[in-house]
Amino acid sequence: MTAYVEKSGDRLIVWNGNADKRGAITPLFYTSIAAATKAAQDPKIRSVIISSQGDFFCAGGDLNALRERRNLSEIERQGKIEILHDLIRGIRACPVPVIAAVKGGAAGAGASIALACDFIVAEAGCKFTAAYVKAGLVPDGGLTASLARMIPRPLAMEMCVLARPVTAERMEALGAVNLTTSREQVMPEAHALADAIATGPRIAQGRIRAMVAQAYDQSEAAQLDVERDAMAQAAGGDEAGEGIAAFLEKRKPEFGT
Repeated sequence: MTAYVEKSGDRLIVWNGNADKRGAITPLFYTSIAAATKAAQDPKIRSVIISSQGDFFCAGGDLNALRERRNLSEIERQGKIEILHDLIRGIRACPVPVIAAVKGGAAGAGASIALACDFIVAEAGCKFTAAYVKAGLVPDGGLTASLARMIPRPLAMEMCVLARPVTAERMEALGAVNLTTSREQVMPEAHALADAIATGPRIAQGRIRAMVAQAYDQSEAAQLDVERDAMAQAAGGDEAGEGIAAFLEKRKPEFGT
């Protein structure tokens, strides 16, 4: 199976297969991610983890398929790219946090998918690569937008113009990766993050995701209005009632689902 979704308690795990091709993107991987982000609407789901069955997270698109697209019109090629972009939009719009558990490395659209997630746990020594330019291509999947938010411009240019891979350790030092660990510990650490998320208030976490995403794209004045409205709504909710009471009573909150 080249990809599938596993339900594990309060989380969904998207497994990318296609291990003999270093996890290169397949239609089933796309549909599995889309299915998981849609299923996360269920209030019992607290997080989504995206990882790989093999030793490499995702090697990106198939160049043979891209070569065939030369025979399509530009409009038709745009339509193919929009499939990936809709996937990235789905990750960004997911109501719960999305965790990338990266083994081996992430290249091309695989890097786009990993960097679109909220948290990244990566195998020490693995590399994030944007080698499009070597094939006369340019990044897609929101990769330049993610890199602009996460790393300095000179390094983004190094990755995209010179196609130089960047190690997980360097990304971690810049704050673009949450944690580097051994290959064996990538999934346990991803689950530890999911455990921490599951103890928090689901509605508030979802609102915070949306607020942070908006903050990159608008002015401080506009973001102040977003925070005002979100805080006013949150303060009247049940999660705040429980959270404030627990704080004042010096106990752990029980947010439930």
